[in-house]
Parts: sequence; structure tokens; C-alpha cells
Amino acid sequence: MLISHEICWILLLLLLQCGSLAVAILNPIDFLALQSVRKALDDMPGSNYLSSWDFTSDPCNFAGLYCDGDKVVTLNLGDPRAGSPGLIGRIDPAIGDLSGLAELTIVPGRIIGELPSSMSKLTNLRFLGISRNFISGQIPESLGQLKELRTLDLSYNQLTGKIPATIGALPALSNVILCHNHLSGSVPKFSSKTLTRLDLKRNDLSGPLSSDSLPESIQYLSLSWNRLEGPVDKLLTGLPILNYIDLSLNRFTGYIPPIIFTFPITTLQLQRNQFTGPVKPASQVTISTVDLSFNRLYGEIPALFSTVQNLYLNNNRFTGQVPGSFVDGILTANIQVLYLQHNYLTGIEIKPAAEIPVSSSLCLQYNCMVPPVQTPCPLKSGKEKTRPTTQCIEWRG
Repeated sequence: MLISHEICWILLLLLLQCGSLAVAILNPIDFLALQSVRKALDDMPGSNYLSSWDFTSDPCNFAGLYCDGDKVVTLNLGDPRAGSPGLIGRIDPAIGDLSGLAELTIVPGRIIGELPSSMSKLTNLRFLGISRNFISGQIPESLGQLKELRTLDLSYNQLTGKIPATIGALPALSNVILCHNHLSGSVPKFSSKTLTRLDLKRNDLSGPLSSDSLPESIQYLSLSWNRLEGPVDKLLTGLPILNYIDLSLNRFTGYIPPIIFTFPITTLQLQRNQFTGPVKPASQVTISTVDLSFNRLYGEIPALFSTVQNLYLNNNRFTGQVPGSFVDGILTANIQVLYLQHNYLTGIEIKPAAEIPVSSSLCLQYNCMVPPVQTPCPLKSGKEKTRPTTQCIEWRG
């Protein structure tokens, strides 16, 4: 609601005449905006967050609200304590009148409706976090006017449509968390040189990623459970300080760049894509968990993987012998998971009487060999021990 300054000051004088001296601390426009915000919200059962919002007292003493001078600068809607109930209702467009707002959060609850376009007026906003609610509609392109925005967290909602290019162009972004929505279209180019975290998993994003889609400042990258496609070797080569990466369950193609095995990460998740070619780490791999399963990788298995604690290479097209260093790793329990099922492997040098530690899992089913040891495999690996001879001959040919 747009209110002239003259009317606001008349309202303020009336409040003073009524004896509500405490209210006079807050800017009248902020005061009226807070009233509108309050009317659009209610406590969920078990919550008493809004009980302190008594407008006969100073709003700067309301729960979750902080002021600087006569302006509201922080608004944390709902009780932030873990496990407490949230709020129900909608975000009133009047929230855009809180011109001094630098931080806006809404705790998990049942907030519905769209993000009001009036939020684009919050040009001082640095932190916007509205996660685990039921926000729907599209992300307003006008949020691209929030040039001071550092963190944008709209995860676990029901947002649809594209990620606006205006969001990618925000110059000060550090964290973008839009996972678990229904967003579609392509991933826009992110130009912020301070962007460290990008989480877009579990959406419906599609199309390729260009080599300059992301700044080299990225440290956390999660794009899993989308329909993204095309090669990523040039993109990943330009992200030298990644410490978390999950590209699983997409349609990425091409080679896996050797540099990815040198990143300071604990888990590498590239499973269920369409990566192809041989895998060639440049040095001994020190990543704890590497999952390259369900791709189209071929060639021999690199011995440089023998230091990986949990290795998933199943459902590919690997050939040749399993490196002897893998056997040593399994028998000493240094390798805890070694899934090699559904490949074209021809042998492994392990004695049938070898005792595999209880803490280790080895699966060799459906290769071009009879598994020399009987070990439990995942139920989804099927009951067939070996590949049909015709398939093995065709693949060698």
C-alpha cells in the first residue's frame, strides 16, 4: 500500500495524542507495513510467535524484529527454534514498504501464495530465506533489482517456471539455494565473483551448461535430479576450488575430466548420466566415495582408484582384469564398497577361500567371468552371475 508522507505523519500525531508514545519510535510507513504483514499471517497450532505482536507497544520489541533507528532492518517471521511450528498465511505485498530491511526469513511452515513483486523495492536486502513452505508461482524477475543480495534461499517450495536471468546477474550473490522446487528451463549464467554455493537439485532444469556458466569462486555445486545435458569437462576445468559436487541423475555426456579427481572433496557423485570414454585419473585418487555407476564408461579400471574407500563402477562397459591392488584393499578392509557388477570384466585374482571382512562389500555379478567368490550383492543387481557369452564376444569384437 502506498501512503503519502503527510498521511503517515498525521497518523503518527494521532498515536502520540492517544498516549502511545512507544509507537512513535518506528517510522510510520514501517508501522503500517507491519500491521498488513501481521494481518496476512497466523500461528500454526502449537506456535505463539505472533502473540508478542501487540501494536499498542513498540514494534521494535516484537519477536523476530530488529530496528536501526526508526527503520526495521531484520524480520525473522516465526520461531527459529528447531522443531517449533511455523506460520500459516501469505506474504503481504506491504512487506515491500520496509525499505530498510536487510534480512528477511520465514521459518518452515505453511506459507502459501506467490512471492510479491513488491519485494523488489527492498534494495538494502542482503539475506532472503523462505525455505520449506508452500510458496508457488514463479520467481519474480524484479528480484534482480536487489543488488545487495548475498543469500537467496527459496528451497523446498513449489516454485515453477524459469530461474530469471536477472537473478544470475546479481553482483553480490554468495549462496543460491533453490533445490526441491519445480523449476524448469536452463541454468542461467551466474556472474557474481563471490558465489560459493549453488544448489539446484531436484528440479526440472534442462539444456546444456556453457563453460562460463559459473564463476571460479564456486565451492559447492549440486545439480542432481534434473535433465541437464551436454559435456561438462570445460566447465569443471574452470572450477578449481570445488569441495562438493553432485551432478548425478542428469543426462551429461562426454568425457570425465581428469582434474575432477584432484578436487578437495570427500564424495564425487556422477552416477546415472551418459558419460562415456575411458576414465584416466592423473594421480592416486584420495576421494573417500566415488560413484560413476550407470554411465557408458569403458576401458580398463584404473589402479589409481584402489585408494577409494567406497567405489561404485557398476553398470558401465569396463573391460579387462580387476587390478590386484583392489583385491588387497578389499581383504584389508581399506575398501569398504567395491561395486563392479554389470560390466564386461574378464577376471579378478582372488583365492576362492579368501575371507572378505564383514565391513566390506564386493559385487562382481554379470560380467564376462564366473565370480570366484560368493559375496552378497544389492538386490537390484539381479540374480544372473555372468553375462551371456554372446554379449561378451560381441563387446570384444
